[in-house]
Amino acid sequence: MIPIAVVVCVMGGWCTVYLADTLLRSSSSVKNRYESWLSSNGFTLSPFHIKWHTGIFNRQFARCAHLNPHFLYIWFSAGMVFGVLAMFGSVVLLTKTLLQTLSQMMAETPEGSHEQVLQVVVPGVNLPVSQLAYFFIAILVSGVIHEFGHGVAALREQVRLNGFGMFMFVIYPGAFVDLFTTHLNLISPVQQLRIFCAGVWHNFMLCVVALSFLFLLPIFMFPFYYTGAGALVTEVVEGSPSSGPRGLFLGDLVTQLEDCTVWGVQDWHNCVQHLSHNPQTGYCVHTAKLQLSWTAGRAFKRLDGTMECCGNNSLTDLCFSYSNNVASKLFACLPVRKTIEASRTCRTNTDCQTDFIPSLCLIPSLENQTRLIRVKHPPQTDMLFVGYPSHLQYSVSLTNFVPRLGFLHPDLPVMLETFCKYLVSLSGALAVVNAVPCFALDGQWMLTAFLEATLSSVIPERNNRELIGFFFLLGGSALLAANVALGLWMVTAR
Repeated sequence: MIPIAVVVCVMGGWCTVYLADTLLRSSSSVKNRYESWLSSNGFTLSPFHIKWHTGIFNRQFARCAHLNPHFLYIWFSAGMVFGVLAMFGSVVLLTKTLLQTLSQMMAETPEGSHEQVLQVVVPGVNLPVSQLAYFFIAILVSGVIHEFGHGVAALREQVRLNGFGMFMFVIYPGAFVDLFTTHLNLISPVQQLRIFCAGVWHNFMLCVVALSFLFLLPIFMFPFYYTGAGALVTEVVEGSPSSGPRGLFLGDLVTQLEDCTVWGVQDWHNCVQHLSHNPQTGYCVHTAKLQLSWTAGRAFKRLDGTMECCGNNSLTDLCFSYSNNVASKLFACLPVRKTIEASRTCRTNTDCQTDFIPSLCLIPSLENQTRLIRVKHPPQTDMLFVGYPSHLQYSVSLTNFVPRLGFLHPDLPVMLETFCKYLVSLSGALAVVNAVPCFALDGQWMLTAFLEATLSSVIPERNNRELIGFFFLLGGSALLAANVALGLWMVTAR
């Protein structure tokens, strides 16, 4: 469900704006000045919607439209081809997404939702509140670039630009361009198609630029940050198993999880997955150090079938299982840090027969799915984590970038990286959604211009072409509406 706090904040904010607007309009002393100010500055207010329209950027649009006519012709012609392909591709993608959503609903399980290319995003539900700024700024930038493409393409095709604007609908920001409709209707369908496809084309190119910047970020940051030395801790969830006096701290550099080397964040995730999907690692302990505790021989089964031999709930002792030449399964309650400190990892006793000192392989006897994981973050003492590996993975935030100088903030590359990821996903989603042949979206005008350009000689009657386009638009609108409705239900109701 959508958090009540989010609903209250959104409704409270809009009620405040609408109440202030109503009071100012009802006041005889300020009504005329207020309405004059709104009109002169291009503001329009309605319930849950604020719009701003201006012509101050028209000259900048015109300059961009006349920079290099030959290049712009090739550029927008390529965009036209991409837009037509995206129009058909978006229908295939939405159909696949709808089938995936329906299969999840039938199975009554949320698994597999991460495999979907498109997902409905609801702030406060499946979007962390801490990342709302990235989300809204990326949406706004994607919208401005989208409309910039329309505006420049229109001016290049000799269509007058009346103005540019931005709006806020409920919580989502956006942008638009106001084109002179008469000029737009006078040009050829191919010219119209270049204009209508320019938005999704620029969104696609924004994805390419953001993705390229993301891959080249280590090079751009090289003078100030280095990578490949480990995963730098940027945040530890307070109260989690990873926190505490002997836990991880901001600025720690994690280099190893057990015998799995960590060169970066991806290695960290891979190591955690490897440890969670494989049996518990054992540790080579010299037999001279191995002394049976008073609980030896008193091991008992837990409810899940695993064995326990430390009955005093000690925070420093742990039950270990091992075998020797006499017995195949023995248990001992030992101080965990002293037992495994500076010891090698092993799977069997054979792995420990590498030196002249007799050693045995001791394996922690833990509850199912939980693990003992030794986290190396020199020069600090190793952190010993006991619990579910996923808790370790999600209680720590990491980055690949280590500052070369002390005054450099470790979060700067993370912020750039996160923003680029949001740009890629949101600009790509805007391109896909706008390309859908759906009423009131770019896809409607793209489909109309495409049918006029391709079917005018095959189907001379304009009404027949419009009827074909209507049925395509009806199907595309139903497909998009079904995806949005079921996507919202999956996110908020499950």
